[in-house]
Amino acid sequence: MTFPLSITFSYRGKLSSPPIDIPREVTSDELVLLARQQFDIIADDDILLKLLYKGKVIAQSNNNNDDGVVSPFLAANGNNVKFKSPLKIIVMGTQLRSIDKLNSQRSDPLMRGFYHEQSQKQQSDSNVYWGRHSITPHRQYKFIQLQECTDASFGTRPNSTTPHAFSARRLLHRLSADPGLTAILTSRQLVVNTLAEMDPIDDVLMQKQQARGGCLLGYNTNHGYRIDIKLRSDDITTFRPYRELCSTLIHELSHNWCGEHDVLFWTNYAQMRVEYLWTHYLLGGELVNGKRTADLAGVMDMIWDNTTTTITSSITSNESHSRRQKMEYITNAVLNETSREMIQHRIPVQVIVSAVTEFGKDLLEETKDYNVIGGGEGQKLGGGSNTEDGDVVSMKELALAAAERRRKGNGDEENGERKDQV
Repeated sequence: MTFPLSITFSYRGKLSSPPIDIPREVTSDELVLLARQQFDIIADDDILLKLLYKGKVIAQSNNNNDDGVVSPFLAANGNNVKFKSPLKIIVMGTQLRSIDKLNSQRSDPLMRGFYHEQSQKQQSDSNVYWGRHSITPHRQYKFIQLQECTDASFGTRPNSTTPHAFSARRLLHRLSADPGLTAILTSRQLVVNTLAEMDPIDDVLMQKQQARGGCLLGYNTNHGYRIDIKLRSDDITTFRPYRELCSTLIHELSHNWCGEHDVLFWTNYAQMRVEYLWTHYLLGGELVNGKRTADLAGVMDMIWDNTTTTITSSITSNESHSRRQKMEYITNAVLNETSREMIQHRIPVQVIVSAVTEFGKDLLEETKDYNVIGGGEGQKLGGGSNTEDGDVVSMKELALAAAERRRKGNGDEENGERKDQV
């Protein structure tokens, strides 16, 4: 049995009354004509009508390709469906003169769309802050989106100030574009859906940790689906040091494989720290606003300071003495830093020394043919190592080539949802 359809039209806030019963074989042109009759819209009024149902255009005036075709809205509803209430069709009317005027206008070359402005700003921020030879994020292995805390999303203490949400987003972008972190994500095939700022006051997990006398700086949800980092200091008046933020983020990335703070976790964490520092070492003489990238990341003392207490034996290989020595400095600095965190979990650092040292040797071997940009002594922005053809080798070609090879044997693990904390 075929039931007629009961419909109402809505035009400029007015509803047609009473509801109208129409056959299901009605065409698009007939629907438009019926709408004109309901609101006394004369066809010669130079008004183009569009009929919408649930956000989709079902009919349009001046449609030369209609040829009596049944409206797609009616055809989709079938013949055996009976509706209890009238279907509401939205009528939109636009003067053709306004359309022609708009189409004839030229866009202002001084005005840019929001999408263009955002994409250009993200690209320029990365190049300006980390230098144009820095690693560009991998197309697949990267932080998909960034999420900062808005000013209204957490409470503030009386008579206190805190950095604006715009500043928090810039800091998140700085983290996501860090050359060392980009190399880590690529070599380990890591995809983090959301890198977010942790609520500095009202975060539930942080409050539970504080109730037990601890301090929560970040957590990893569902093995990298979302990573939250505490960007702001305890008094929320400023941001935490960038070096600490990077260390916390690498810690959370290690939770993508290991939920517990066991030997495997700390081995993986220390290896990622070595890779992070070595990437900044390869950027050596790249100067951005008069500073090395290692200085911007706050890790100069872990790369160029040889006063660190030695835990490992000397790394012996066929590379030049200066490069072997530099890897030894970096490995020792990472092990000393990690030992202070491991002791809280009652794990001696000696159990990971061998694995971290071997990783350093492998990394040294993989990058033996790569020259440090600027020779590590500093040069103006735009300098770099040269190939045989005299072309400048970008940091993407230097560090990501090794990272791409190391990632081939690694795969992502998908387990149940969990929150791993630091």
